[in-house]
Amino acid sequence: MRVDIDAIKRRFKIIGSNAALLRAVEVAYQVASTDLSVLVTGESGSGKEFFPQIVHQYGRRKHGHYVAVNCAAIPEGTLDSELFGHIKGSFTGALENREGYFEVANKGTIFLDEIGELPLTTQARLLRILETGEFYRVGSSTPIQTDIRIVAATNVNLETAIHEGKFREDLYYRLSTVPIRIPPLRERGDDVLLLFRWFTGECAEKYNMPPIHLQDANAEAVLLAYGWPGNVRELKNMAERISVIETEREISAEILRRYIPQNNTRHLPALYRNEDARMPEHERELLYGLVRDLRSDVDDLRQVVFNLMQQQEHASAHPITSESTSVLRSLAEHNLQRDERALVKPPIFTTVQEAIPVQEVHNEEVEEIPRSIADMEEDMIRRALQKHNGHRKQAAEELGISLRTLYRKLQEYDIQ
Repeated sequence: MRVDIDAIKRRFKIIGSNAALLRAVEVAYQVASTDLSVLVTGESGSGKEFFPQIVHQYGRRKHGHYVAVNCAAIPEGTLDSELFGHIKGSFTGALENREGYFEVANKGTIFLDEIGELPLTTQARLLRILETGEFYRVGSSTPIQTDIRIVAATNVNLETAIHEGKFREDLYYRLSTVPIRIPPLRERGDDVLLLFRWFTGECAEKYNMPPIHLQDANAEAVLLAYGWPGNVRELKNMAERISVIETEREISAEILRRYIPQNNTRHLPALYRNEDARMPEHERELLYGLVRDLRSDVDDLRQVVFNLMQQQEHASAHPITSESTSVLRSLAEHNLQRDERALVKPPIFTTVQEAIPVQEVHNEEVEEIPRSIADMEEDMIRRALQKHNGHRKQAAEELGISLRTLYRKLQEYDIQ
């Protein structure tokens, strides 16, 4: 049966004529009429989210629910409850029975994005569903039968994850019955130019402005020469940025170079990082160490000042004892000896009044320390996201935290 690939592309707004991309569309359509599990692989921003929709819309489950779940965006502590549901009283806060995504999507399709971020315990539950079609709500011993189509996606090299013991090999083979690989943008040739025209046209229509155009072949060569580590998502962001900021509608190669990062390096596809290989002297580790030591020193200083206040309760002008001066001096010297990496030498105080005036020490001031540390953490997250053009996976690796933790921090600090 001939597949009308052009009609599928129009329906899901898939732009491009690259052979590997067209083959991915064809495979998604062909497998849609079955119930085989599908694993979509590709770099972050390459457009993996369209292919589970193709599988669902052209299959016999198209009238059922389509549920898309970003596994990395759900905190690990509530992941099983979100996916499989829970019963009342199964944990603190479980005030009533709740259906999970696998119950909601019964008779339909569930798309599990970032499948490589699932913890091993959840992987075991997922494997049971694939093998027997049943699962248990959290806190329940009654099995629930489900009839569901599972489509998974990841930008993680799962074979590497299996080798490192972070992903189950049996689950990998169950999920990848039909693998679909989405090519990165740098492998799609002239598709870059097609996508650029598409995105700039959409932006012009959306904001009621004249569309921009590439001036000549030199401008096209600049776009084609760039590696696009953020793939289609990065190209779309750049096209919209140029459309809004530039007053000229003819975009030259010189203008494009102002918007393309100079450091044309690739970090995708994302691989699992070996924690043991992390450099102990990384600047992030140095900063974390300084913050931890700062907390300890503040606690010590708080105790010293509290003791002095007790001693001087009846004589506020009483001179500082040599013992207290020695304690403060040792704390400051400890700061200097603890980390010779510091650029500013900690001052050595001779009196408590020089270090922290007793009358100005209040609980409210002490509480400022945690807030300043939180500001530092928020600033580090923002810098990491800016460095990697908003790619959360790369930012999480830069910060040395899991993607799930990064999502939680983004919500905590209201970072868009």
